[in-house]
Amino acid sequence: MILEGKRVLVTGGTGSMGKTLVRRLLSGEIGMPSKVVILSRDEAKQHVMRLAYMDRKATTDEVIYENFQRTLSFRIGDVRSYTDVCAAMRDVDIVINAAAMKQVPTCEYFPEQAIATNCLGPGNIVQALRDHDYPVEVVIGVSTDKACKPVNAMGMSKAMQERIFVAANIAVPKTRSICVRYGNVLASRGSVIPLFLDQIARGGPVTVTVPEMTRFLLSLDAAVDTVFAAIRTARAGETLIPRAPSATVMNVARAMVGDRAIPIEVTGIRPGEKMDEIMVSDEEARRTIARGAYFAVIPMLPELIQHDDQRARPVLTKEFSSGDDVLGLEGTRELLRKHKLMPDQAGSRDAGEILA
Repeated sequence: MILEGKRVLVTGGTGSMGKTLVRRLLSGEIGMPSKVVILSRDEAKQHVMRLAYMDRKATTDEVIYENFQRTLSFRIGDVRSYTDVCAAMRDVDIVINAAAMKQVPTCEYFPEQAIATNCLGPGNIVQALRDHDYPVEVVIGVSTDKACKPVNAMGMSKAMQERIFVAANIAVPKTRSICVRYGNVLASRGSVIPLFLDQIARGGPVTVTVPEMTRFLLSLDAAVDTVFAAIRTARAGETLIPRAPSATVMNVARAMVGDRAIPIEVTGIRPGEKMDEIMVSDEEARRTIARGAYFAVIPMLPELIQHDDQRARPVLTKEFSSGDDVLGLEGTRELLRKHKLMPDQAGSRDAGEILA
């Protein structure tokens, strides 16, 4: 039970993935942490999340002022701020960096903001470790398929996050710094599923960028599974990647519309988007090995390559792309139904409730 009695910091813990991660952490499935700390800058989201865990509909002084006496506690702060990061990391064993600027078009219009959160934030975490000798055992950087062969500002900034955490193993060898990389998360905030649900509820049209565009599809729980697997098995500098299914955006739309008389409109590609996403590049394929149910990309820095990794046979001969093995319409429908994301399963819930 690797997290038993551990103190865990989750940056960006009020986001879609962060909330699922916190729920799973507090379930004790890989050990019950003695403390889970959320660091984020949105006090409204923290307030809602705090009340949800206390099963209360209205605040009281007790809810606020017992914050630091509870297993789950909240810190207002920003990963962009070195002092905020230092204050949050001072007494923790595990750091999971889920804070991110993740919307591709937004990052294209405001690339300096993507750099501030996705690059300088991780840099603050590493600098805090280097400057203060904090007793942090593991740092996990949450990355994205867009960091692989990046063509947009979001992916470029996330690729730099990966490099920052890989290199951190040289600067701070007593802390194991690792990454996870995965594709689109089903029903995460800002993803296509809540958009389609909302459009269907309004009677359409459902808007598709390019019909042939493919995307990896992963549930929020599968994303958390990847983080837990990395904590258990990833070696210093490795990036762990799930073997996720993929589908065309048109088949996602068709599966969700079903027999409804709702039109599907093609709107064209958005700034910074790829037609297919790549989880492992051609260059990385030569140093990608099997790690249980995952791919593990071995770091390129020679100081971090372990002897048995040198002898391990790569399991890929080419890049791992969402265009390689695409689900058909029925397979896409079954995947969405499995995760209860079809409109008939959602019932009266709106996109906001799907994200709750």
